[in-house]
Amino acid sequence: MNKYKSFRELLAFKAESWLITGVAGFIGSNLLEHLLKLNQRVIGLDNFATGHQTNLNDVQSLVSPEQWSRFTFIEGDIQNSGDCARACEGVDYVLHQAALGSVPRSLNDPITTNAANITGFLNMLVAARDAGVKSFTYAASSSTYGDHPALPKVEENIGKPLSPYAVTKYVNELYAEAFARSYGFKAIGLRYFNVFGKRQDPDGAYAAVIPKWIAAMVRGEDVFINGDGETSRDFCFIENAVQANLLAATAEDSAKNEVYNVAVGDRTTLNDLFAALKSALAENGVVYKKEPVCRDFRPGDVRHSQADIGKAASKLGYAPEYRIREGLAKAMPWYLEN
Repeated sequence: MNKYKSFRELLAFKAESWLITGVAGFIGSNLLEHLLKLNQRVIGLDNFATGHQTNLNDVQSLVSPEQWSRFTFIEGDIQNSGDCARACEGVDYVLHQAALGSVPRSLNDPITTNAANITGFLNMLVAARDAGVKSFTYAASSSTYGDHPALPKVEENIGKPLSPYAVTKYVNELYAEAFARSYGFKAIGLRYFNVFGKRQDPDGAYAAVIPKWIAAMVRGEDVFINGDGETSRDFCFIENAVQANLLAATAEDSAKNEVYNVAVGDRTTLNDLFAALKSALAENGVVYKKEPVCRDFRPGDVRHSQADIGKAASKLGYAPEYRIREGLAKAMPWYLEN
């Protein structure tokens, strides 16, 4: 039995209190669903800047009324220190997902990205410290690797940031480390690599590539590839990211105050991704006949990305259960319905 399976069985009989910031977002709502199904008490904080009420409604439809009654929602903003303090009251574990993602967004509006991702992050650190939480697990980013050329990416070796967004996520790591040294605070950063799955918005201006392409293909629209299609990413299914969060939050102290890659340790080019999506759609009765349209490379983008997940495996017991094609197969019915 792997560590995550045994952990879930144990947790289902031990109700504790969890705070999820960004709970109405893609990753936050998936964390909420899993924790409620494990009979945990959950407080959720969101300002609906990028999250959606429909995500919360979807979770409610998937859990029992008794499980849903264990959820308390606070509509608030991490840029408001009072909201952060209120959300942290009586909490055992913090899963901090709230942020403004997207490299292009940060290039277009670095000030707003900075306010959410740095000021908001610091507010949450202070609130969690003052509330005496057991641990603070936060969404870091593979963008922190910047221009470091080596593959696979190893946590200890990073380069220079390529976008304002990448700067903010690196500052998060620095602040978490400073709080550990200054206050004995226990935090873990999870460097997400291209997470995908249900409840990921396909229509936003900065939508991730998988839901955006699926939406275009279902509608019979053009699919645009930035560059020549040989850019590669380590695509990580949402269930793997949930596993990493729950293992990190409850990890032994010897594993705390570290950052970990959350991925599968693989590389998929955009050309291969297009082929995989086309195949997965065909298996669900959707035939897409167009070829992708290539356009200019996007500023601030990393050319290749692949994670070394050995550290997360050895220290957290992380063992991703889904590679990209398995994740796509599981997520495709949701994408098609929504």
